[in-house]
Amino acid sequence: MLETFHIKNMVCLRCIRVVDEALNREGFYVKSVDMGFAVIETEALNKKKLSKVLNDNGFELLEGKTSKLIKDLKTFIVQFIRSGKLENEKLKFSAVLEKKFGKSLGYLGKLYSQAENNTLEKYILAQKIEYVKELIVYNELTLTEISFQLGYSSVTHLSSQFRQVTGFSATQFKTLKKHHRKSIDQL
Repeated sequence: MLETFHIKNMVCLRCIRVVDEALNREGFYVKSVDMGFAVIETEALNKKKLSKVLNDNGFELLEGKTSKLIKDLKTFIVQFIRSGKLENEKLKFSAVLEKKFGKSLGYLGKLYSQAENNTLEKYILAQKIEYVKELIVYNELTLTEISFQLGYSSVTHLSSQFRQVTGFSATQFKTLKKHHRKSIDQL
């Protein structure tokens, strides 16, 4: 019998590969792995071993509806920010979240705060700023293009939030020898 297991901290394509390889290496029969979950044969499944393999690779087995919703919310936020869809000024991120999850932003925010001891707004801002850092390091876009792509009303607004979160201006960050970036799953 196949069962879907939800996995925390899967935020990129590399995560999918790591989970797939680790589970197969440990002898699990894996039908498929995708962002945030794996479909595994459950006959003779050792759930403790599954949890240990995931933990050893920086992931966590999720159980319960709230955990799954929070994981799905975080995964969606990361993917949406990086999709470039924020540049559409008519598209309100809050409305997108409400439509995707069928819940009010207030409910999602309260649930997120209870589960993560942080606000949903701070999580979204942290994800946007990490992506801005990445784009600055790549040096392929101007700050104006970056601010447009991430839906900021102006470069000034982006710069203000960037300084608030990092303590550096975007220009200062660009000149640093060591770029202080965080992995997505640490935000």
